Amino acid sequence: MAGIFKRVEKKYYITERQSEILLARLGERICPDAYGEYTISNIYFDTPGNDLIRTSLEKPPYKEKLRLRAYHTPAPEDMVYLEMKKKWQGVVYKRRVELPYQAAEDYTAGGAYPEAFDCQILREIDHMLRYYHLQPCVFLAYDRKAYMLKENEEIRFTMDRHIRSRRERLHLGDGDAGTLLDPRERCLLEIKAPIALPLWFAEILAELRIFSTSFSKYGKVYQAGLAAGI
Repeated sequence: MAGIFKRVEKKYYITERQSEILLARLGERICPDAYGEYTISNIYFDTPGNDLIRTSLEKPPYKEKLRLRAYHTPAPEDMVYLEMKKKWQGVVYKRRVELPYQAAEDYTAGGAYPEAFDCQILREIDHMLRYYHLQPCVFLAYDRKAYMLKENEEIRFTMDRHIRSRRERLHLGDGDAGTLLDPRERCLLEIKAPIALPLWFAEILAELRIFSTSFSKYGKVYQAGLAAGI
């Protein structure tokens, strides 16, 4: 199964207190989405010289990334998502294909193209893998709570905590343990919408002094590694 998503994403790096007050102010206007609370694990792919993330941190109008994602620690037969994410002038385009974890591992480790799951999106991912000579670079996981607006279910927001990573054991099946990116109690709020936010929502954010920021989880992990001499 393949999927295509287009939306605007705004990010806010906030304190736990701000997240508590925000949820209280939103009150009955929101509800948990269909998935509620879960852990996301990712393998990010890059060139041997980290060209994709270094380019991304320069904030060009166009950037792209590739990752393998699971919503739990997968067994070999569990389904995972191979995702190509592109951003052009603030709009995010995500194209992904679903395939068994073992098949995804074998393929991205340099194995044969998985013909059984052939589709246009997988062919695009294959081109990206081979064009950039991508390889597994970083494991990154976080615990997420997801919500949506009752008046418009297309407007969603998520709160990610305990962002953690590792540079060894780059396999989703090896569990979600890793080094915390930020030992403080912080929360990454991401608002995902195909349209502008309702005025009342924007006013609440302004009242709580919650302002959007540039925040790439993979970018922050890469920068932390540079600072540590990794």
